[in-house]
Amino acid sequence: MQVDPSRDKDYSFARLCDLKSHVTLKITSLEGTIPRRSYTNALKDPDLLHAGIQHDGPSDLYITCQLWANGIQYTLPFRTAWKDFPRGYTWNQTVVLPITYPSLLLNSQIAFTIWDCQGAGKPVPVGGTTMSLFTVKRTLKRGQQRLYVHRGSEADPKPNSITPSEIEGEAEDEMGRLERLVKDFDRGDIVKIDWLDRIAFRQIEKVHAAESSKSDKLYLYVDLPKFDFPVVFSEQESSIPLPPASIPHPLPQNQQQVSGVPPHLLSSDPFLWRTYDPDAWRENPVEVKHRKLLRSQRLGDEGRDLKPGPAERDRLNEIFRLPPTASLSAIDKDLLWKFRFSLFRSPRSLTKFLKCVTWSDPVEAKQAVEKLLPLWGQEVGMDDALELLGPGFTDKRVRAFAVKRLERADDEELLLYLLQLVQALKFDLMTSSTESMRGSRTHRKRDATVDEGDSGLSQFLIDRSVANPVLGTSFHWYLMIECDATQPAGKMYAKVAFRFQTKLSETPEGTAQRDVLKRQGQLVEALSARSKEIRSSKDSRSKKIEKLKTFLGDSKHNLSPLPAPLPLPLNARVSVTSVTPDKSSVFKSNLLPLLIWFETTDFTRYSEDDSAPETPVSITPDYPIIFKNGDDLRQDQLVIQLFTLMDRLLRKENLDLRLSPYSVLATSKSEGMVQFVPSKSLAAIMAEFGSLQNYLRQEHADDGALGSYGIESGVMDTFVRSCAGYSVLTYVLGVGDRHLDNLMLAPDGHFFHVDFGYILGRDPKPYPPPVKVCKEMVDAMGGTQSTHYARFQSLCYTAFIGLRKNANLILNLVALMVDAGIQDIQSEPDKAVWKVQEKFMLDLSEEDAIKQFEALLNDTSYLTIVFDRIHDLAQYLRD
Repeated sequence: MQVDPSRDKDYSFARLCDLKSHVTLKITSLEGTIPRRSYTNALKDPDLLHAGIQHDGPSDLYITCQLWANGIQYTLPFRTAWKDFPRGYTWNQTVVLPITYPSLLLNSQIAFTIWDCQGAGKPVPVGGTTMSLFTVKRTLKRGQQRLYVHRGSEADPKPNSITPSEIEGEAEDEMGRLERLVKDFDRGDIVKIDWLDRIAFRQIEKVHAAESSKSDKLYLYVDLPKFDFPVVFSEQESSIPLPPASIPHPLPQNQQQVSGVPPHLLSSDPFLWRTYDPDAWRENPVEVKHRKLLRSQRLGDEGRDLKPGPAERDRLNEIFRLPPTASLSAIDKDLLWKFRFSLFRSPRSLTKFLKCVTWSDPVEAKQAVEKLLPLWGQEVGMDDALELLGPGFTDKRVRAFAVKRLERADDEELLLYLLQLVQALKFDLMTSSTESMRGSRTHRKRDATVDEGDSGLSQFLIDRSVANPVLGTSFHWYLMIECDATQPAGKMYAKVAFRFQTKLSETPEGTAQRDVLKRQGQLVEALSARSKEIRSSKDSRSKKIEKLKTFLGDSKHNLSPLPAPLPLPLNARVSVTSVTPDKSSVFKSNLLPLLIWFETTDFTRYSEDDSAPETPVSITPDYPIIFKNGDDLRQDQLVIQLFTLMDRLLRKENLDLRLSPYSVLATSKSEGMVQFVPSKSLAAIMAEFGSLQNYLRQEHADDGALGSYGIESGVMDTFVRSCAGYSVLTYVLGVGDRHLDNLMLAPDGHFFHVDFGYILGRDPKPYPPPVKVCKEMVDAMGGTQSTHYARFQSLCYTAFIGLRKNANLILNLVALMVDAGIQDIQSEPDKAVWKVQEKFMLDLSEEDAIKQFEALLNDTSYLTIVFDRIHDLAQYLRD
């Protein structure tokens, strides 16, 4: 350990920033039994004959380890070398990670996964564990570590890992107790007596052998460096000297005055150096005790009639208006607890109240759940219910209360949040898994249908999905993409999917729905296989199109026609009867996506606007889709889902912006379907027609509409409204990489965006404008001085304020997607919600927020010209 020699030698701890070496560890051994599969089962699956666990002796396992922090990988995976195991699993392999100790974050952790080989190129996880490098006291772990291995799971590197190396609440076994004593002995905390130590260590070896032979648990032993002193987490101080302040009295020549600091508290060194206090991050124990005693006195009903005064009421209202990401101070929590019996009168207060509860105190938690939570009754909003289902609330009774609120939502509303509710299952099942592991150690009996700790969310979604085939189709495909065996939560989702299929099979209608889902899977498999074949082919595009049409038209593939009408996975409201081979094609882009035209059955779909009477929406007899292979569509799927939700929110505010979000479905992490909307890109329109107005006049000319530049007034109105809507929606989600090739316009005036590969402020171009309004859009409205542009601006302001009122709902939906594997969220998961929140300017008044948004909108009209020209030049050079 290298420590700065200028520091005092009498310190009993070392600072992390003073360690200059690389992070080092040694993977020593694996203790426990690995059950072998029977030879009969191996014969059923030939790959199992090659699995290492079929060998008579120990199998040829290997271990991978990788450093993570905040869900982001900080090193490449390290893999142990192949080794023959004559008796037990012992590696004794030293790993030096390419990162130094000062570069570690406080939540740094190393994910270990033990692998076995099942056939050529088929590694399967034997188990995984995630070890934090720092203790709860913010000291670096040292010496030998005994890590609990979760069987059959790959190590989960996320902050709230479901494969922790230490199970919270687990009783310490005999080996754990003895190894803890050995650590104390190595540190010199136990007096060394040679003859007694030899006897003790022999007994420990016997106990170790006995415990290992009878235990069904796996433990991985890892050695960390043994430092002489505890190493506390500390970041390097800045070497920039603090500026001196002008003072009226002289100072010693070698000393500088720092603003607000008396001269006698400074050393003679020109730099200010502070001694690290390991307990500085902790709360004051006196304040903690005071708060606990104060709350214990108020646990009764004495404060039931207590009402806040004017000043307290104003502060409470300020707290209620805080966004979901805001943290509460100790004073705010005490204020909420003090008036807890009267908070229910404000519907927005529930989540803030639950954040003030000390859940580690069983008495306080019991009162909060049993006496206070029911006071809110039916007054909880959907945004608060979704927040309660997030990772911030782990009490299953609170989560069950949120599920009760969901039961009041109709199927159309539930479909809007279904993508996030499936992700919320992850947090539900994590709680269930942890409690199940604890329960298995005490041999508690369980209900086979509902996991312990489950709030009832999974059963609620299953019941509603069984009753509604449209909801059930989306639920099925959202589950399928999460049933990844390589991911820690994959098995949990597989159990939910199995329960859903089992529930379907209980009724004739459900059995028919199972058959539909099976046929949908076959359709996706057929299109996937054809797409992969076309991508790998070296034929010309015309030849590929010809082969695609031949494949689709071949009757043996049962696509033209289909054996029976089939609801599309992309949109279960649309039932298709056949593929139209002659209209189908292959796009020119790099991934060569397929354009497939389906013939539909006759049906009527009604408007989803609850505020308007039911009016039929015209549906064309053909339904074209784009099938993409080699592209992760989950991010596009999320953006379109949020667009659809925001359109509904604006309609409830009586603002119809003629938005037309197309459907997107990711069928796996590398392929999916997209609804094809007949339209042209603005780049193609400008090249062919010269202006957007000329394009709109092609099919909707009206010589009498002088105010609409010879375009039907309804078409121009649709254009202005949709431009305003998508300008605000893309601003809120920070959609990037906007250019004339991904801005689309339909002949009826509907304007929309496609291709959402960059969101949350990410953009490949420098200095992207926050609001995406290009010059061609403004010119089509008649310029910045026209009445249409003024109406466009007014609609933008109204839409922005309408969405700002529902900011909490949108923020909670984004928060539930933090662990969903979305590309631009995964890059900075801790900042994703904040990036959306800052768009709403919640710290400003409504009037100031409109002025700020107006400035952004006006600036955009000029900046986008430069960026579009740069993109056009890049496209020209690429072609």
